[in-house]
Amino acid sequence: QVQLVESGGGLVQPGGSLRLSCAASGTIFSIYAMGWYRPAPAGKQRELVATITGVGSPTYADSVKGRFTISRDSAKNTVYLQMNSLEPEDTAVYYCNADRVFSTYTDYRADRYLEVWGQGTPVTVSG
Repeated sequence: QVQLVESGGGLVQPGGSLRLSCAASGTIFSIYAMGWYRPAPAGKQRELVATITGVGSPTYADSVKGRFTISRDSAKNTVYLQMNSLEPEDTAVYYCNADRVFSTYTDYRADRYLEVWGQGTPVTVSG
């Protein structure tokens, strides 16, 4: 089994900063991409905040470009989200995601993978 453990959420004033961390543990050969999602407006699925591949290629939601930075330590199977210039609209539970988790080399060769979600860490931006 593979688990994701998130940390770093909390309460911050508008304009402040927070850094989220997410560490994957378990039997892991490789992870294609790791990222962060948050609930979308009512009736829609979780929306992508930022994601990053194993080679360091990031993708950001338009709403966070220039304010958030995602980074990854592949050796530690850990992803970070540095959130600056936070706005009340950023208030949400942030969920870590690991996409295409291959537990062993055999799984990798067979293209057999898992998608794993963390339990979420709350971020509240309020003055």
